[in-house]
Amino acid sequence: DRIEKMAKRFGLGERVGIDLPNEKPGLIPTQQWKYESTGVKWQNGETLITGIGQGFVLTTPLQLAVMTARIANGGFAVKPRLVRPAAATPNARDAPHIGVPREHLALVHEGMNRVTNNERGTAFRARIREPGMEMAGKTGTSQVRRISKRERDTGVIKNENKPWEERDHAVFVGFAPVRSPRYAVSVLVEHGGGGSAVAAPIARDILIEAQKRDPASHDIRSANLAVGHDDRARKL
Repeated sequence: DRIEKMAKRFGLGERVGIDLPNEKPGLIPTQQWKYESTGVKWQNGETLITGIGQGFVLTTPLQLAVMTARIANGGFAVKPRLVRPAAATPNARDAPHIGVPREHLALVHEGMNRVTNNERGTAFRARIREPGMEMAGKTGTSQVRRISKRERDTGVIKNENKPWEERDHAVFVGFAPVRSPRYAVSVLVEHGGGGSAVAAPIARDILIEAQKRDPASHDIRSANLAVGHDDRARKL
């Protein structure tokens, strides 16, 4: 239940309120939800798989982008829009804060930075190489079918040996530039396999193009270059 409460702070498990009809709320399960839906009580192992986004968890790509934005901007509950409002667009820091300590967000921020900008990161090969435009992110693989105990005992079938419709989805979320985030993105490639090889390069290209097209990003890029590359000194 605590996972569900925290997930909702980041925009998961409920509609984010975009100006489009028929938005899906996704699902972050609770003990009550499971019992009312299945008639079976919550099992301890379900807490483990819920914590890594498996089991009953359902999210939309838009929710993942909102979650990423709230991590990147220091915990402010920004909401996405497709139509520009008549009044000036409010600054992210005008949005309410989700109540997560900055030092906790900083740990996640740094972890996502290392995913793409550390040689041991899972998306290092898909990193943005242009100085001052670097991205941070997280790779993901979303299973679309249950793996049985029998299959685990005999050897899990590799993704490339499955029928296309049974292959895992490739997922990547990211933001850029690392030092002064302005853009958040989520990419889902249905049945694409691993997020690092398939989804991360798409996110990289999107974030590069977004920064190139934004006039304000040129000033930010210059400022980022002036700061240097000591990531340990960087703060949200």
